[in-house]
Amino acid sequence: MTIHRAPLANLPTHDVFNMSPPIGDQDFWAGDTALRQWTTTMGADWATDKLAAAGASFGRDEVIDWSEQANRYGPELRAFDRQGMRLNAVEFHPAYHQLMDLAISNEIHNFAWRADRPGGHVGHAALTYMFSQAEGGVMCPMAMAYSVLPSLAYTPTLEAIWKPRLMSTQYDQRDIPADEKNGAMIGMFMTEKQGGSDVRANSTSAAPMGAETGMGAEYLLTGHKFFCSAPMCDAFLVLAGTDAGGISCFLVPRWRPDGTRNALMIQRLKDKLGNKSNASTEMEFQDTYGVMVGDEGRGIRTIIDMVSLNRLYCAMSSAGQMRGALAQALHHTTHRSAFQKRLIQQPLMKNVLADLAVEVESALTLGLRTAKAVDAAGRDEHETVMARILTPIAKYWNCKRAPYAVFEALECHGGPGYVEEVPLARMYREAPLNSIWEGPGNVQCLDVLRVLAREPDAIEALFAELTAARGADSRLDTAIDEIRTELDAPDGLEARMRGVTELMALTLQGALLTQHGDADVAEAFCASRLGPRWRGAFGALPGGAKLDALLERALP
Repeated sequence: MTIHRAPLANLPTHDVFNMSPPIGDQDFWAGDTALRQWTTTMGADWATDKLAAAGASFGRDEVIDWSEQANRYGPELRAFDRQGMRLNAVEFHPAYHQLMDLAISNEIHNFAWRADRPGGHVGHAALTYMFSQAEGGVMCPMAMAYSVLPSLAYTPTLEAIWKPRLMSTQYDQRDIPADEKNGAMIGMFMTEKQGGSDVRANSTSAAPMGAETGMGAEYLLTGHKFFCSAPMCDAFLVLAGTDAGGISCFLVPRWRPDGTRNALMIQRLKDKLGNKSNASTEMEFQDTYGVMVGDEGRGIRTIIDMVSLNRLYCAMSSAGQMRGALAQALHHTTHRSAFQKRLIQQPLMKNVLADLAVEVESALTLGLRTAKAVDAAGRDEHETVMARILTPIAKYWNCKRAPYAVFEALECHGGPGYVEEVPLARMYREAPLNSIWEGPGNVQCLDVLRVLAREPDAIEALFAELTAARGADSRLDTAIDEIRTELDAPDGLEARMRGVTELMALTLQGALLTQHGDADVAEAFCASRLGPRWRGAFGALPGGAKLDALLERALP
């Protein structure tokens, strides 16, 4: 149901004025100069028409209403039917299904694979960035469906069955066998109570159903998973151990080949801080049917490609959340007055908003550069290595910065930002999730360290990327030298990896902005983030920053 607003401005006791009006329909593509320019710079200019249509559609006021409803009236567990038969079903508000249909019909889950050309992942990242400004919960199943195909490729027989289903752009919400549906989605269940990110501590076991074992063989799984999001998907990649080979990967469908329900026993729905529209469950397996994906004992390697693409999604989604929050703050401060000036004209508020704009564009830049590397991975040696190191760096830094940026945008609204009618309250609850999902901050920093240790060319690839920007800004040159100094002192490096990863992220952002970006944004970034006084708080751009130009670029 769409909310039609026709408010009364004259109340019995007072007139209502100096309140920012509803933001109304937004255009997430046409209204975002930085997104349009960086999408072209990173090689997806051919996708402009697609992205323009999607951005106009995602920003409609009606879509924001759907998001509010889907989060206010969250999913409900239907463990049993009226006859007492086990269903293991989750029911969603109609608004959630409208959002799912909008996302799937716009290829949020498969654009890169359907395009199948250079720039496909950049275009996909741009779609993720735009949709995340409207809604985060729906993006969980979108991200998993997008990222699963490289893992399925390890088992061609399964890929041949499931890839055509994933390539569909029709949303089919029916809980029926996948071969009877117009399209399908695949999720991922990895973590358990005792292990969390340490999936080698998993206790779920898998036993072969017959004499055949290994890739493509049928197994029965027994155990549990502690975080199972999007349980309405048609199948899931699951990690379980076998007696012969250790941790392996399995495709577990909701329905068995004989047409009966698979034993996916939902125990409860998680009562989460945010991400309310998305169902997250605890699940038990009791002789649950699955097919091994990839080689036995190589489950972590099989699923890691899915994890990596999900991390790219997290980086872009966090950048999109920051952009959505900034747009709300810009709208409010443009229409709200205090002390005889519009808020956006107040010098300190202007600094805050301009600083947020710099943060959003630098996050967008780092995410799209990562997507460009993913595009070329496997074809270009440098880009292959860069994809491996950029993904955890971008995931760590963008996701770490998002909650701060959303909070600052909320604060720009004052008290009204803290109530549910303003989308920022929902955005703020959503913002920490991407930092936790697919490995929290420490895991990302350790992955950066692991790439540097295991990839002989990783350090040189990183410095080749940075050296290309040398000479553009002395503060950037100093930061590049600081990274080399840190890496040349291996003692205690693991304990310092948060600081090192942060420095890498900031330096990479500075290199990209100075080489390819807007001169005013690049100067403000280097003067603040790479300057001697930066502490991370917003609104501390130094004197000389061209605040008006930064705001003009950021304004929708």
